[in-house]
Amino acid sequence: MEAAIDRIMKTYDLLANRTAAASEEARAKVTIYLNTLMEAGEKDTHRLTVCGLTYLRQLDGSVDPVKAGYTGL
Repeated sequence: MEAAIDRIMKTYDLLANRTAAASEEARAKVTIYLNTLMEAGEKDTHRLTVCGLTYLRQLDGSVDPVKAGYTGL
């Protein structure tokens, strides 16, 4: 699981500049999320990585077109 978390955080930090505190908070949240997935039976590191990145992007609103700046015009 640590390999998946490290890969998630490296990729997530490349997406935007975040403070060290924000990165630590994101790491704590994604760790809890991945623990939940693993308890549910998910063992594939690649799938855990994708799920973790998706989870963090949903938390910060970057998958929401309005929050990302899309106005539809």
